[in-house]
Amino acid sequence: MNPAIRRKALSEWRGYREPAPAKTARPVGDSLQEAMRALGLRDLVDEAKVAAAWREIAGDFVALHSMPASLKAGTLVIRVTQPSLRFELERQFRAVLMAKLQAHFGARVVRKLEFRVG
Repeated sequence: MNPAIRRKALSEWRGYREPAPAKTARPVGDSLQEAMRALGLRDLVDEAKVAAAWREIAGDFVALHSMPASLKAGTLVIRVTQPSLRFELERQFRAVLMAKLQAHFGARVVRKLEFRVG
């Protein structure tokens, strides 16, 4: 049944006019993002997304020997297995990784990269 016709029939039967229902429905994802932001958990969501896409962004070899450890206030900490890999990532591939991360997640999510052995 058409909601407008139903509302009209009910208002005639009850003897008074009811206001139309407010359109407050919205996607659950929007509400969850607002709640996560209010609780200060937005970085955790972004961190999980970065971890899930790390192999695609870094490539198979680098992903095999490294992993995102944390993402706080735009600083992504990457744990690497060897000091030599850390050196190569810092000197040679930092700009490439940063460009790929920002292209994939946006410039506001990852603003700085840190590499740590461990």
